[in-house]
Order: sequence, then structure tokens, then C-alpha cells
Amino acid sequence: MGEAVCEAVEQAGDLELAGRADPALEAPLAELLEGADVVVDFTTPEAATGNVRECLAADVHAVVGTTGFELDPVHAEAEAAARDGKRARVFVAPNFAIGAVLMMQMAAEAAPHMPDCEIVELHHEGKLDAPSGTAKRTAALIRDAGGNVHDPIHSVRLPGLVAHQEVIFGSQGQTLSIRHDSTDRRSFIPGVLLAVRRVADLPDPLTVGLERLL
Repeated sequence: MGEAVCEAVEQAGDLELAGRADPALEAPLAELLEGADVVVDFTTPEAATGNVRECLAADVHAVVGTTGFELDPVHAEAEAAARDGKRARVFVAPNFAIGAVLMMQMAAEAAPHMPDCEIVELHHEGKLDAPSGTAKRTAALIRDAGGNVHDPIHSVRLPGLVAHQEVIFGSQGQTLSIRHDSTDRRSFIPGVLLAVRRVADLPDPLTVGLERLL
């Protein structure tokens, strides 16, 4: 994803790639923050929180696609930075594919009418967290809408997959399936670029969910 985002930024006429941070390339994030307006983070759950903390300290906006870490500490640090006069904003999205956001919204719309459902998410074998951030976000939206998400959420990790999710609703004599498939990581790029362009204008120190930008 990092490589795909860098390529997309380089091809965008209104954006400029300030640098690539990767400890494996001996390019720490701190060395690049001075020349950056926005950092895009696709790392690991262990690294993401520290990266956001560095961005806030440098007053640089952060767009985070990493999942599997706790949002509450990040929220608290973003709020604290805002109280200290920092203008940096943090945007976190469990999924940057616009189709995935529509899938989640449609599932929330169905929930009051067919409350009982199960979630099956499928990802490539390198996906570190299970269930995925998208599945957890979908479950939260369905429950907020009055639905009953059956536990556990089903997670599949196999070669050949990219990112896929199906929400299956069931009621007397009928089922309803809502499914989204990302077959290429390029499906996430329009959402990432939208967030990069909009993050500075967000009213809150921390914003979660691509639907907030659509």
C-alpha cells in the first residue's frame, strides 16, 4: 500500500511526494516531517500509534489506513495537541475503498428491518489483525442501527485474496447478502487521495471513517 500511495501522489498534479519513511530503508519518519504537510500511514498496529504521536508533535496531519490498534489513546493525544494550539488533524479509515464504505452504509440501512446477521471478512495472508478493522466498523454501525451481529466475526486469511467482506442478513424465509470485493489495491487510492486533500479542513482533531468525507 505504501508503494501504491507514493505512486498515486507522484501522478497527482496537485500533490507532491515529500519523502518515503521506512525503518527497513533506514528512513525514519522524524527525518521527513519538516518538509511534509500530510503523512499517510500504512504500517503495523504496533507502529501506527507512535507515528501519529510524532505527527502531532510536529503539527503535521496524519491519514491512517493501519488497523488493529486502539483508537482511544490516539483520540486523547489528538485532543491534547489541539488544546496546545496544534492544528494537525488525524484521519483514520478502516477501509479506503469507496465501495466498502457503501457496503457498510447499506448494511446499517438493512439492520432495522432484518436485524440478525453474520459478517465474513477475507484478506490476504499478510493481514495482521483479525477481525479486520472494516469488519469491526461494520459491526459497530449495524449494532448502532439496532442490528444483532452474531459472534464471532469470521476471518479468512489466504493467498490470492486482497480485501473482501460479506454481510449476510437472515429472517424468516429469506436472506440478504451485501458483499464488497477489492481485487486490486488500487481500489483504495481514490479514498486515500480524498483524505489527503481534505484532512486539513476537518473540524475535529480525530475523524474516523471515509463516510465522513463523502
